[in-house]
Formats: sequence, C-alpha cells, structure tokens
Amino acid sequence: MKIQDCYSTGKPVFSFEFFPPKTDKGATNLMRTVAELKASVDPDYVSVTYGAGGSTRERTHQVVMSLQKELGVTAMAHQTCVADTPEGIRSNMQRLLNGGVENVLALRGDIPEDGEVEASPAFGHATELIDLVKAEFDMCIGAACYPEAHPESESAGDDLRWTAEKTKRGASFLVSQIFFDCDMYLDYVKRLRAAGVSVPIVPGIMPITKVAQVVRFTEMCGSTIPEALLERLRADQDDPGAVMAIGIEHAIDQCRKLLEAGAPGLHFYTLNRSHATRGILAALRNLV
Repeated sequence: MKIQDCYSTGKPVFSFEFFPPKTDKGATNLMRTVAELKASVDPDYVSVTYGAGGSTRERTHQVVMSLQKELGVTAMAHQTCVADTPEGIRSNMQRLLNGGVENVLALRGDIPEDGEVEASPAFGHATELIDLVKAEFDMCIGAACYPEAHPESESAGDDLRWTAEKTKRGASFLVSQIFFDCDMYLDYVKRLRAAGVSVPIVPGIMPITKVAQVVRFTEMCGSTIPEALLERLRADQDDPGAVMAIGIEHAIDQCRKLLEAGAPGLHFYTLNRSHATRGILAALRNLV
C-alpha cells in the first residue's frame, strides 16, 4: 500500500519510526516490538531510518522488507543521498520494490565529517533525490520538514521555500522534525499552506523518557524545549519514572491539541521502544 493513500481516508494516520538494529538479536527484538505494536494499536505504517552515509543500508532494507512481508505492516524505508550515487540510489529503489516496499522517505542526510565516506557530487539536496525517484520509479515519496527550520538553513524563509520545492518535485507528504510546542507547528503549517503546499504535513512526536537524551537530540536537530517543560524535567531528572511520566503527559497534551486542530495524523519517533507510545495512544482513543 502506498502511504499517500492512508492520508486520503480523512481519518488520523498513526505511524512509528524505528532505527535498524546492529545485531541479529536486535533485529529479532525489533520484530517482536513491531508485532506487539501491531497487535495493540495496528499502525497505519512504520518507517526505518538510514544511517549516516548509508552505513545501515543492508539492515534498513532487511528490516523494512521483513516488516512488510512477515508482519504485513506497510513499511517505508528512509533513503539518504548525500554520500550515494545515482546508480546506488537506483539499485536501492529496485531492491525495495522487488521486496514489496513501495514507500520511501527522501532525505539528504548528514554530511560525512569523519572522512570515511565522501559526499556525493551528484546530490546536494533531497530535492535531487526526489527528482530521480519520481522520474524512474513508481514509489510513494515522503520528505522531511522542520517547524523550527533546518539548522543549516540560511533563514526560516529559505527553509520554507525548499520545503515547498520538495512537494513540487513529487513528495506526497511531509513528516516534521520533533517539536514540543504545538503553536510552533500550527503556525508552520499556516505558512506552508500560504506558500502553496497542499500535501499532508505530519507532526513528528517524540515522547520524552530521558532528560539528557532529549536535550542532545534537540541540540542536534535545532528544536527547542519550552522552558517550563525543561524546568520540570530537570527537577526530576534523577527519577526515571517521574521523567517518563512528565514526558508522556506532555506528549498526550501535544497529540490531543494537534488532532483537535486537524493534524492529518501523528508520527512517533519511538527510539525502538513502544511502551510510551502505546500509553499515549490509549489516552487518545476517544479522539480517533
């Protein structure tokens, strides 16, 4: 099933992101996690990330194809292009299609800094990857968007322009970077709509479970944590149970506001754990 069809039903779409495991044992655990998730909340689709420079390509492809074939879950593979070639991208897309996967999240990816992988002269932006996939493969293409602007963007306006360009080139939906202030996302959606973007703009939600972890993530991706929330988290940072409770409470409030405001669905960054997410969805059942 193509993910763009999920967003055409008018019902909120619930999706979940995982990262590829490093070991066979990790792969087994991930399959079990997704099977439990399917049994409890029946996700509309799941996605699997792609390591820097394509370092997890084999695992990503194996996991995505296994999720789709063995569990019957609609799956989407992330694909970066910053360290790949057109021939490599074509090979990846054909392998996914041969494995029954017809959804891809097109990303530039982080520019290699360790010298082990060279940046590709063929791809400087996700738009160029979208061009190739759109022109040569019958796949549903998603793309990323950044309510607080990509950290490398020259300005919020420049970031918005490039995001709109992704949809013009063929992205059927956008999935946002994590954020913790709903008003920031809702304002961003208004600006994208004013710029002519009509595709679903899906909010990305990450339940906070560890203070240091979420601070590190937000510093890396350019997101911010509201000061009041950060103060609550830091006051209880030595109590893992309290931190998780605060994080789940905030995520439930976020999700409720977003769905009531008309968000097309919710995309959960699970960090390969689904306990917190299942708790959030249980609290939202009266809205879906």
